[in-house]
Amino acid sequence: MKWQGRRQSGNLEDRRGMSTKGKLAAGGGVIAVVVVLLQLFGGETGQQLAPILEQVNQSQSVSQPTEQRELTPQEKELGQFMATVLGDTEDVWSQIFRENNLGNYEKPTMVLFTDAVSTGCGNASAASGPFYCPADHKLYMDLSFFDELKTRFGAKGGDFAMAYVTAHEIGHHIQTLLGTSQKVRQLQQQTNQTRANELSVAQELQADFYAGVWAHHNKDYLEEGDIDEALSAANAVGDDAIQRRTQGSVRPDSFTHGTSEQRKYWFMKGYKTGDIRQGDTFSALIN
Repeated sequence: MKWQGRRQSGNLEDRRGMSTKGKLAAGGGVIAVVVVLLQLFGGETGQQLAPILEQVNQSQSVSQPTEQRELTPQEKELGQFMATVLGDTEDVWSQIFRENNLGNYEKPTMVLFTDAVSTGCGNASAASGPFYCPADHKLYMDLSFFDELKTRFGAKGGDFAMAYVTAHEIGHHIQTLLGTSQKVRQLQQQTNQTRANELSVAQELQADFYAGVWAHHNKDYLEEGDIDEALSAANAVGDDAIQRRTQGSVRPDSFTHGTSEQRKYWFMKGYKTGDIRQGDTFSALIN
């Protein structure tokens, strides 16, 4: 991805130089590209840890002293890259909202952290993977996740894999702004676990679709291999791929994010059409 020398968002909080002493209590279960990882790391296959972060972090918040360190040049450059990607999403979604009469696009904040973080949705650890908190409209990312994505789950990696994950989390922000997340939460509270999982899958696939829409409108800055990197990441975090790799079998009734093929399909549909109106994953999966 061509990013150097371009506009960087001012809505980035870099907390990576702050390390928390002692343990920070952390809840589980987040709307994130890898919420299934939490389930599998927890050891109980198929456990539904809840798709809505606000409902999960009931652990006691503990104030801890912190230490400050200087970021390395590599860390600083990575922060600049993430700020550029965030700026791209701001430009693209502001334009899409105007063109579709959706009002003004409210820009979210991205928080980069290491190990653990306190959020408007509660406390979280790096094991949560990247996630979006609808309570404070912030994305939270421990960038060590992308090493795990390559080494443990077989993704190609690369800068556009990070861009894809960021755009997916921005997709959840779009869903919050448009009221989709709230409707999903209400429906999940009124139905059984199987149906709730189906709604979660539809919501996650729509976030993948929105990531593809963003990539479509960012084509001028894409380089050869970028889309392949995004598809490799989407493939790696499909529910079936994760379950097959970690437990040797697949349980479709426990899916919360969709299969690898579904995730790739909806990302590519967004990328090919660039049309936010083409992302009705709910009718396609549930009706």
